[in-house]
Amino acid sequence: MKTIDIHAHLVPHSLWKAVDAGAEWYGFRQEAGDKLAAIAGGGKRNTLSSPKVRYTTQERLKDMDAQGVDVQVVSIHTPFMGYHLDAGQGSALARTVNDEIAGMTREFPKRLAGMATLPMQDVKAAIEELERAVTRLGLKGAELDTNVNGAQWDEQKFLPFFKAAEAMGAVLFFHPQPQNNFLAQRIPRHGLSNSLGVLLDDAIVTAVLIAGGVLEACPDLRACIAHGGGPACFVMGRLDRNWHGRPDARSIPQPPSVYERRLYYDTVANSEEALRFLIDRVGIDRVVLGSDWPFVPWKPGPGGWVQSLESLTQDEKDKILWKNLEGLLKL
Repeated sequence: MKTIDIHAHLVPHSLWKAVDAGAEWYGFRQEAGDKLAAIAGGGKRNTLSSPKVRYTTQERLKDMDAQGVDVQVVSIHTPFMGYHLDAGQGSALARTVNDEIAGMTREFPKRLAGMATLPMQDVKAAIEELERAVTRLGLKGAELDTNVNGAQWDEQKFLPFFKAAEAMGAVLFFHPQPQNNFLAQRIPRHGLSNSLGVLLDDAIVTAVLIAGGVLEACPDLRACIAHGGGPACFVMGRLDRNWHGRPDARSIPQPPSVYERRLYYDTVANSEEALRFLIDRVGIDRVVLGSDWPFVPWKPGPGGWVQSLESLTQDEKDKILWKNLEGLLKL
């Protein structure tokens, strides 16, 4: 049984080398934490909740074996994307990370694939780095935050980027920052910024890509939303109602629900009921395996969890576990 995981993070080894040397890494620095290191940068402090964030590539592979995962698609842990940096520093960070991920995939091409990080604060530089990452480094696309320093993805300045990604056949994986959503400021307790806030950001970016006309302008864009898209598909009927009932607010030629099946969604929905609903809404061909490695403790593993679900047929499980991603990522 094959398993391909689209949602597996990396805290760059180059960051840890800088930390061990007592130096900064593109403005990020280590601070004391209760159990694990906390890394501060860009005005935010990120406590890293799993000791696996410091795993070597070989240790990652052993953990994948224990979790029953054949292939991980590696992308940077989102607090370290560096959108807050100036364009030059952001580009340098992206090149460092992408070279590192590409090196991992070259060393273990049957076990690892990679997603780039991009300096999205400079759209021209982001397009250039995406082209380098895909055509020269062999990465499969890029991981993106759900906004860029407050700018939303339907703003006109980002359209050339989406057109370029579409032309390259690059896969875009949208993933919010746990410490950078509005719930972190509104209710900074109970862990809600992570358990709920990131899911709301997933829904927002889904709605922006649809209602903002990105998917209409780029019909062949290959994009995946983390965490099952949050509640986006659950509330799609309300978006449709707005489209039908408020022609003055209508910015796309078809109802939003028509476009939800153009996106992909990972399985980090964390309940069988939510995953079954998602499949029934968007179709089994649009749902792919994700784990959020190393931050979600799946038992017996992300693939084992999918295999245990009684509401899914074996054909549905196979499509989620590897068939859909094998085709999407051209593995």
